Amino acid sequence: MALAPAPDTRPEPGLGYWQRHARRYDRSTRFLARPIARACQLTADAVRGRARVLEIAAGTGAFTAAIAPVVGTLIATDYAPAMVTELAARVRAAGLANVTCAQADLYALPDPDASFDAVVGANVLHLVPELPRALASLRRVLRPDGVLVVPTFLHRATAWTALLSRVFALTGFPGARRFDARGLHAALAAAGFVVVQAETIPGPFPIGFVAATPTGARP
Repeated sequence: MALAPAPDTRPEPGLGYWQRHARRYDRSTRFLARPIARACQLTADAVRGRARVLEIAAGTGAFTAAIAPVVGTLIATDYAPAMVTELAARVRAAGLANVTCAQADLYALPDPDASFDAVVGANVLHLVPELPRALASLRRVLRPDGVLVVPTFLHRATAWTALLSRVFALTGFPGARRFDARGLHAALAAAGFVVVQAETIPGPFPIGFVAATPTGARP
């Protein structure tokens, strides 16, 4: 495991929230964790055997730990430095020698075009203020035959989850939008992706698991 130098990144809405919550993030999200195990399993299966994988918004590394054993190399990133610190500690403790941890701005990834066989962004698309720009950035670094895996909390899955989401917003949670499954798929299609696998995983906030390929690629 290597910890890459942090690049200069511009401040983003919500950065302070993630900085403050990094150390207690795992404890504070236990209520929402029911669908995570299944989402991690599906994500690992979707990227299995891929040689070079990028993970954005890795947080404290729940998905990182599932992905690393089944891929060649994994660059696990987050834009909050405190999250990267927690992530790197988890990677070291698990002995994941094929993982590099780094701070990165998903809007301005430093990697060349078509650098990765798979890109994973778990539970982040509902947080990014500029969704089309974020998806364009991920598409740029993905190989034409690569796969984008974006399991995403569905805050608009039901009337109950929409209400719960509004309660979360009162705590300062920096959500940018509320998805249902149809809206998530539509956002990916608008960004030039074709959904090749989808599953809604039940939970307080269900997770919409989605794997997609760039338009024109073969699944």
